[in-house]
Amino acid sequence: MHTASLFYLTLAYVTQDDNLIGTLTVRETISYSARLRLPDKMPWSEKQALVESTIIEMGLQDCADTVIGNWHLRGISGGEKRRVSIALEILMRPRMLFLDEPTSGLDSASAFFVTQTLRGLSRDGRTVIASIHQPSSEVFELFDRLYLLSGGRTVYFGKASEAYEFFAHAGFPCPAMRNPSDHFLRCINSDFDKVKATLKGSMKLRFMMSEDPLEKTTTAEATRMLISFYSSSQYYYTAKERVEEISKVKGTVLESGGSQASFLMQTFTLTKRSFVNMSRDFGYYWLRLLIYIVETICIGTIYFNVGTSYNSILARGSCASFVFGFVTFMSIGGFPSFVEDMKVFQRERLNGHYGVMAFVISNTISAMPFLIMITIISGTICYFMVHLHPGFMHYLFFVLCLYASVTVVESLMMAIASIIPNFLMGIIIGAGIQGIFMLVSGYFRLPKDIPKPVWRYPMSYISFHFWALQGQYQNDLSGLLFDNQSPDLPKIPGEYILENIFQIDVNRSKWWDLTVLFSMIIAYRILFFIMIKISEDVTPWIRGYIARRRMQQKKSTNSPGTSSALGHLTQSPSLRTYAAHAGHKPE
Repeated sequence: MHTASLFYLTLAYVTQDDNLIGTLTVRETISYSARLRLPDKMPWSEKQALVESTIIEMGLQDCADTVIGNWHLRGISGGEKRRVSIALEILMRPRMLFLDEPTSGLDSASAFFVTQTLRGLSRDGRTVIASIHQPSSEVFELFDRLYLLSGGRTVYFGKASEAYEFFAHAGFPCPAMRNPSDHFLRCINSDFDKVKATLKGSMKLRFMMSEDPLEKTTTAEATRMLISFYSSSQYYYTAKERVEEISKVKGTVLESGGSQASFLMQTFTLTKRSFVNMSRDFGYYWLRLLIYIVETICIGTIYFNVGTSYNSILARGSCASFVFGFVTFMSIGGFPSFVEDMKVFQRERLNGHYGVMAFVISNTISAMPFLIMITIISGTICYFMVHLHPGFMHYLFFVLCLYASVTVVESLMMAIASIIPNFLMGIIIGAGIQGIFMLVSGYFRLPKDIPKPVWRYPMSYISFHFWALQGQYQNDLSGLLFDNQSPDLPKIPGEYILENIFQIDVNRSKWWDLTVLFSMIIAYRILFFIMIKISEDVTPWIRGYIARRRMQQKKSTNSPGTSSALGHLTQSPSLRTYAAHAGHKPE
């Protein structure tokens, strides 16, 4: 299949935030995107050629092998990141490209080069539509068409080069030393009334001598005049005729480019990309491994060679409680990395790069090797320094139980990250949930002493700490004999301690407890999937409902007529006033 026949009649959207994986290079980022979206049958040589052509088209040759950059890796500049974000979306050669403030946060030079690149794309047969925030005069001159809005009403729609003449004819000519785009926003943005009031207090004489008509009227009045002038101008009728002409044309409805790769290819590529990211990001798992090693060495030295004395009974219980309570608790430290993963997912999901199921499965698989490594290393240190129950099967159970506990915490935090994108709030919520689970684990209060309503049923059975401790207590104590308080008294069997001190049913197999833990991993991953789907389907509906309610309230509070329009425009905040520029290839 030739690239010339691929992926047309599609549209793409570039968000304002550059949510990229910081540990990957520019070429790797675009290559993984190609594998995720291009057909499986397409030869890799053709995919690679498409990737290289996209890199050249966006002017990224010099930084193609440089990492994007994150908190510990120095990477590319802000303008280059923006061009990478655009490159990911033009990879599928969309006919229409939407961009949300592509120059936001960039210096003047970077903003110019990004806009120049977009202009080049529009000259290649694509329509580029971008909202833009206070462009410089050089950037403004690159746009073909300008669409000005104020409070949702059209102020001007036409050629950008003719906007200067339009404002002059409307009675608001642009002063000689002012940026045209700044002048247009001054005319329709009510926030500038406050600026003028402030300046008049300190530069009163200068403003009295000013010949700018804008200084002699309010923004609301200027906006009303501009809207009225536009609605009766040739620009309005030309745009209306063009829209009616286009509406009569029958054609294919443009849809998001999506992905043409199979589910297995998406899952494999996402797993590989996630594994590479985890292995390169020091804060994802390597730092946690270091902390786990330090923690388990501390545990090992405090409980070193705990033995089978009478005092060792509670020592073994407290050791297990700390390992499966507080050590696993540290897995919430990966929450910031989970949030970054979710931001990348949401950006890619927005343009249909892959499905939710592929993301959940790949995230689970890619994390497994690191979690297994962490639990084996830290679990081995703790197990043999403390000298827990001898025997390989007992050691294996301990490591598997630790792995399951850590993975459950990770799965819980991923589910939280899917709906709570804030670092601090997510960690607080995750810590609070785990604190409650630890309270009903059966160590701080014995199982039979926990109040039955709510806390014992169902909270203790929902808590993974409960099942982990129940299993580890059986694994460690069953089969051992402990010294009594007096040497003359007989030794105490571990089974007696389990039943009478820790209140554990010895007839239930410890492997059943482990099975419950692994079932919780699956349950939390399913919950993770459901939360993403709910966030995708329900959140837009809620936001739309709130927006509709606000619009209805504004309509009910405003009286009809001119005074209503003036009040609406005066009260409209600056964020509701924006300039939308459209660049397209001339016909």
